[in-house]
Amino acid sequence: MAASDTERAQQQIDEIEALSSIYGDDWCVVDEDEKIYCIKISDCLDQPKWTLCLQVILPPGYPTAEPPIYQLNAPWLRGQDYTELANSLEEIYVQNLGESILYLWVEKIREVLIEKAQSSDPEPDIKKTSEEVAEDDGDDFLLDYQPIQEDQIKMLNYMTSESQEDEELPPIHHGNPITDRRSTFQAHLAPVVTTRQVRRVLEKLYENKKIASATHNIYAYRIYCEDKQTFLQDCEDDGETAAGGRLLHLMQILNVHNVLVVVSRWYGGILLGPDRFKHINNCARSVLVE
Repeated sequence: MAASDTERAQQQIDEIEALSSIYGDDWCVVDEDEKIYCIKISDCLDQPKWTLCLQVILPPGYPTAEPPIYQLNAPWLRGQDYTELANSLEEIYVQNLGESILYLWVEKIREVLIEKAQSSDPEPDIKKTSEEVAEDDGDDFLLDYQPIQEDQIKMLNYMTSESQEDEELPPIHHGNPITDRRSTFQAHLAPVVTTRQVRRVLEKLYENKKIASATHNIYAYRIYCEDKQTFLQDCEDDGETAAGGRLLHLMQILNVHNVLVVVSRWYGGILLGPDRFKHINNCARSVLVE
């Protein structure tokens, strides 16, 4: 084990110990081996109005080389609220590269909750059933992006039929496959500047029988619109809940644009748990770096 790995592991242990002593009962270890933790954050201790759960997975490269994978869970957290909070957390990560940031994240979220409590925002509607909340959790990464719901291949054929001639097919780069317990993951990347190019690339990939037969083809793209100075971005899970949003989140953190990343997964019959997200992100990261 390299010294840096040992140091990182020690930094994680120190940070976890500090956080559990600061936050006490609000800090919860979901899975020690997988490094999954959850912290309950609220606007005040006595009678909290606004509460949110921050769930984090600490990858092996955290804090020096990789950001935590996170999920924000609250029945009221949707749309613009979600995007703004996620952007704040990503800014904190970028401003403190290489440092332990969970304490900063928790306190930033608490600040937002206190502001909501002090402002005229109506109190959250907490009558929502736990089933709904549980079902919604997977979508937390995907707010503001409208993934393609219909049968993808038919939809792609339909949408590209007219525009095929006037839209050049960008070059497609295939990353190295990663295999773990009989599941194989492979990333594909193409430079894109229009959504038509995105569709052309996806259609081209689906022409490959092996890619078309993958259990999941997860993708995300980010296109920078110079005139509006905004990003056109979208993602698709293709049955692997929350994977598309995590992929897009990775692209946002790495600040890449005008690119489409597709990760194919061929399932080998053995459940991988959270490791599958690690492999999806690692495939995507290495193809982006290349």
